[in-house]
Amino acid sequence: MEKINGVLFKQMLESGMNNLSNHSAEIDALNVFPVPDGDTGTNMHLTVSNGVKEALKTNSDSVKDIAKTLSRGLLMGARGNSGVITSQIFRGIYQAVEDLDDMDASQLAHALVNGSRVAYRAVMRPVEGTVLTVVREAADYTYAYTTTEEVTDCMDVMKKMVDEANASLQRTPELLPVLAEVGVVDSGGKGLCVILEGFLAAMEGQPVQLEGAKAAGESAQTKVEGGEEEYGFCTEFILKLSENGIRHFSETSFKDELATIGNSIVCVQDEDLVKVHVHTLEPFTAIKMGRRQGRFIKLKVENMQEQHDNILEKEEEEKMAEHKKYAIITVAPGDGIKKMFTELRADIVVGGGQTMNPSTEDFVSAVEKLNADHIFILPNNSNIVLAASQAAQVCSDQDIHVLPSKTIPQGLSACVMFNPDVELEDNLAEMNEAIENVKSGEVTYAIKDTTYDGLEIKKDEYMGIFGKDICVSCPDCMEATKKLLDKMLDDDSELVTLIYGDTATEEQAEEIAAYIEDNSDAEVEIHEGNQPVYSFIIGVE
Repeated sequence: MEKINGVLFKQMLESGMNNLSNHSAEIDALNVFPVPDGDTGTNMHLTVSNGVKEALKTNSDSVKDIAKTLSRGLLMGARGNSGVITSQIFRGIYQAVEDLDDMDASQLAHALVNGSRVAYRAVMRPVEGTVLTVVREAADYTYAYTTTEEVTDCMDVMKKMVDEANASLQRTPELLPVLAEVGVVDSGGKGLCVILEGFLAAMEGQPVQLEGAKAAGESAQTKVEGGEEEYGFCTEFILKLSENGIRHFSETSFKDELATIGNSIVCVQDEDLVKVHVHTLEPFTAIKMGRRQGRFIKLKVENMQEQHDNILEKEEEEKMAEHKKYAIITVAPGDGIKKMFTELRADIVVGGGQTMNPSTEDFVSAVEKLNADHIFILPNNSNIVLAASQAAQVCSDQDIHVLPSKTIPQGLSACVMFNPDVELEDNLAEMNEAIENVKSGEVTYAIKDTTYDGLEIKKDEYMGIFGKDICVSCPDCMEATKKLLDKMLDDDSELVTLIYGDTATEEQAEEIAAYIEDNSDAEVEIHEGNQPVYSFIIGVE
């Protein structure tokens, strides 16, 4: 195979997307932290499918045109750090082929190397042992092999890339000790290997097809016959909750989660059974949400045969927002936390967080609704910072400042220090200082047995997470919360913000507040956050 033309390139993209979809749950399970939010596979799949569905619509059979459309689609659809890095890999590939109608073996090898270089530049502090290492080592080895051996067969180049990527993936635990301790390889690197394997399968004439229920869900990513716009899909399923699901399932939080991707939502629980109905353009995502809670007894995805432009777009003639000097965009899960940010002068609260990362396009859409001289974005999650930063680059005509808030308490503290009457530099200084000075903690449950930093963790135990580290694990939620506070509180602690989620009660929050007051001089503020996954979110200042 001397050349890759546009027709084959599209087949490779679709095969890679399908392979990623088929393995997304497996990739999610590689999450190092045993918390119910391991979503690397989901983030990568949503990112890739957003780009590939646009590329497949391209009328041109020129590699450069397809790659350009793909790059833009990936850029706007990128979710989570893994999604953003993936989008940057393909941005680099596009830059290398932007003048090519087709590509030969040496051009393919060069494009892969350029993809790795662009991805590295997109990350401020690249970490080895991640997808960045996998793409760099595989691309460099492949390029050296191609040039040294004077390879002219594109399939040989891709085979080398796949082999070296998988070899590099197996070495990731040697570079990241936490991977070795938990006994997994890097999840983002695994996702990249799966995509490349899909590419190779298409080149070999055996493109990967979607499996089972995913095929029904993935139809949301395809174009409706006749060149019409995309339609919404009626997604219905009945879940039998797992033991963990029975303990932690909440109709309210599940409805809130579904509301981030659709409307016409019905969610009814009857003991261990849950009936769900939602109209959405992302049925695979709805299915993924359900799969975290239990197993499917019934599943149906149908094209509603009517356009859902009211979901895809806001009114084109929407009235321009009132001009102001500053505006704040922030991210929050749960109605209670959203209300907290709104009361602290946040202009737009993007739904999402640890279990559903907003995309670059979500942030771009929020920016477009504002009319302000300076815009602050508070991601409030380490896995959302890159998508927010990418949105700031897309909206280059706006003065956007992405503040490094990686937790809800950090975002709230930054908002408290925001002053609409002072200069930009003063606001940035005060808000960044607030982010640095707040200590953050969370309590959630473990989804698997594991060991983290020497701490043995059992499935269904409650974990106390202080900053980036799991420091407590025990069977009782209240005990875990109190032990976490013992580590967070000190003589300098003045204020504790206690936010209880949808699996905790106000009475439990009051008991925790009493414990804080008995064991420190700090004041306590209690808030109902309604957040999923985390029983308590704690900020200490």
